[in-house]
Amino acid sequence: MQEFTNETFDLDSLPKYEEIVLTSPNAKYWNVIVINLSIILLFIGGGLAIIYYFIEDDKPKAIYLIAGYLVFCALLFTVHRLSFKKRGYALREKDIVYKSGIIAEKTTIVPLNRIQHVALDQGITSRSYGLATLQIFTAGGQTGHLHIAGIEVERAKNIKEILLRKLDQIENLIENQ
Repeated sequence: MQEFTNETFDLDSLPKYEEIVLTSPNAKYWNVIVINLSIILLFIGGGLAIIYYFIEDDKPKAIYLIAGYLVFCALLFTVHRLSFKKRGYALREKDIVYKSGIIAEKTTIVPLNRIQHVALDQGITSRSYGLATLQIFTAGGQTGHLHIAGIEVERAKNIKEILLRKLDQIENLIENQ
């Protein structure tokens, strides 16, 4: 019978994930974000214009609506720009790290042995810029999934291949035990 042990970790000796050098999304990905936001804002603006046109009683002054809409657009672009600058990822020997967030910074570390599936996705706008989104699905359910956008297609394919090879190695180790 094996003796039970439950040693404590020396927290100071553990590697610090904050010190990891992260790779930022490709700068062209900002163009993709701008195009997608602009399309959405055009639809919202068009919808507001139609609603304003059909209001018959007590119409608010158009200048206030336009000013409010422009302030909303400026805030939305500012938040997305700040968010874009805070994103980053790193592929390490035993895990993949993804960081995002402006106010509440979120760092997700996924051990490679928890990855179940890896997919590559390209939207219409991303494809025109040669970019892709790497989707990593984990055994941890929805909360553990990673979607790393703004990676050059070739680089994303290379990362996907590396991850798939690591998954094969892990499966072979499990089968041989």
